[in-house]
Amino acid sequence: MSLIKNKSFVREPLVDGTKTYNDVTEDIVYTIEAKPSRLWYIGFYISVALLLFGVYSIYRDVTYGIGQWNLGKTVGWGWDITNFVWWVGIGHAGTLISAILLLFRQGWRTGVNRAAEAMTIFAVMCAGQFPIWHMGRVWMAFFVMPYPNTRGALWPNFNSPLLWDVFAISTYFTVSLLFWYSGLLPDLATIRDRAKTKLRKLFYGVASFGWSGSTKHWQRHESLSLVLAGLSTPLVLSVHTIVSFDFATSVVPGWHTTIFPPYFVAGAVFSGFAMVQTLMLITRRVMNLQDYITLGHIEAMNKVIVLTGSIVGCAYLTELFIAWYGANPYEYDAFFKYRLAGPYGWSYWIMMTCNVVSPQLFWFQKLRRNIGFTFFMSIIVNIGMWFERFVIIVTSIYRDYLPSSWTMYYRPTIFEIGFYLGTFGLFFTCYFLFSKYFPVIAIAEIKHVLKTSGESYKAKMADLENLSVEEFYAKTHHGDHH
Repeated sequence: MSLIKNKSFVREPLVDGTKTYNDVTEDIVYTIEAKPSRLWYIGFYISVALLLFGVYSIYRDVTYGIGQWNLGKTVGWGWDITNFVWWVGIGHAGTLISAILLLFRQGWRTGVNRAAEAMTIFAVMCAGQFPIWHMGRVWMAFFVMPYPNTRGALWPNFNSPLLWDVFAISTYFTVSLLFWYSGLLPDLATIRDRAKTKLRKLFYGVASFGWSGSTKHWQRHESLSLVLAGLSTPLVLSVHTIVSFDFATSVVPGWHTTIFPPYFVAGAVFSGFAMVQTLMLITRRVMNLQDYITLGHIEAMNKVIVLTGSIVGCAYLTELFIAWYGANPYEYDAFFKYRLAGPYGWSYWIMMTCNVVSPQLFWFQKLRRNIGFTFFMSIIVNIGMWFERFVIIVTSIYRDYLPSSWTMYYRPTIFEIGFYLGTFGLFFTCYFLFSKYFPVIAIAEIKHVLKTSGESYKAKMADLENLSVEEFYAKTHHGDHH
């Protein structure tokens, strides 16, 4: 049977409205062919301004050293590494949505995967800067590159967790970039064929690598997507696991724990999905893509946020239990005396409220499907995840084994804040340019699900539901004998 009774009727459509293939192309390509809106220009100029502020902050850091940052005797890692881990975490959702959900054949990924993949690349670009500038003497950065050299016995320190980060993040970035770009090829060819100026035709013609839409091209495209998805899946788990090793391999109370790898991965997916929600809700509204980014997509992502938020909450409680049960006085003090109730106790309770308590509201379907509430919660979750990184880093090292070196990491300097805001500027500048020159939604993949999950198909299925099995078979197979 080509159709199975009850196959897709119970699930809501992935594309709203009675869309044809041509409608899909027109709706999505329109944002590229039309002149950018006023909102786009405002957002773009703000992003560029933040980026320039960030460039100036980095110039100050390189010229005068990281003494420009408010780091102390004990707190040698402050805002910079906090922001590094936060940005790496945000970069996880894109590959997860694209790769893992592709392998599991989840149709709802089609509306959001393109923007999520782009978000991954831009977030990793932001994250990769922090360890480089944190070195202080940035011109020595080439020492972490594992290439054959002429320095005799002087090779990079392969035992250093920071070198593992270089391997993991560069590999992750490369595979994510290939995955994103290979998925773009059919859509770039569509824009090329519609181009009215020679320059646009040339640009998109070169960018689409001669895509013709032949059966052979589609076969290779499918094979490449599955191979890259298979490569990306372990990378999603490995990258943040390796980032967590930066902490877990130490003997610092609060860091020295084996729960970090799964805890960091769950937190990364949690914050990544929240950022996807933030971007997609804005994109949905500004570009009038409500028919393609539906309430069903938003609800599905909110379910993932509830799941990962609950896992993260379980990890927090496990940490507290182990600190109590382990009977190590240093670890007990680190958690109960200095983290929950110390000078930075406020940051711990902000983290708990934002990451554990607030996502539980998504158990209610009305709230899961509420656009305004979802947007608000996506920002709250990302604030909470930033505080989680801050709590892990700062509250673990501002009170160490030696009371004589105890210090307060009072507040970041203007240049630390500028560097952080500069990464936001880079992220959103790239995203605005991406949304102007590339399709934010995968045209080819939307067309693929339109036949089985579009609203018009669902309506037809609703009529077929009322037929008996014999009538259903006769109606759907009337042409099989021809």
